[in-house]
Amino acid sequence: MKKIIVAALLIVGMTGFAQEKRKMHSDKAGIEQMTPEQRSQLHLKKLTLDLDLNASQQKEMSKLLAEQSAKREAAMAERKATKDASKKMTSDERFARKNRMLDEQIAMKERVRKILTPEQMKKWEEMKEHKAGSMRKRMMRNKMKAPKPE
Repeated sequence: MKKIIVAALLIVGMTGFAQEKRKMHSDKAGIEQMTPEQRSQLHLKKLTLDLDLNASQQKEMSKLLAEQSAKREAAMAERKATKDASKKMTSDERFARKNRMLDEQIAMKERVRKILTPEQMKKWEEMKEHKAGSMRKRMMRNKMKAPKPE
């Protein structure tokens, strides 16, 4: 009888703890997000510090970041619409989306290359690689933590 009571208390305690942890994650969703203009302004300042951009480079990068931000917002809206429709993408749609994304990355890199000096370009690519590596690590960590879908 004691064992049953102890087991029941443990189960109730662990369930309560798991719900608290889930609640903490949902609180992050309630944080108000920055506007695209604010995000691109902060990104430009960070690039200015890291790459030592001059005034004309800042102006050009500002335009580039604004365009990129607008495209990102549109892509997020498109993704949300397809997710809400709960329709699976076909392999052709997935290929087209990935192909378009890679084309945009190539165009972005060419435009950045025209703005930055060779030394700045090298540092920009290193920063991009570092960011991609840390993003991969974070995704793997989250994948390991994620509960299995039922």
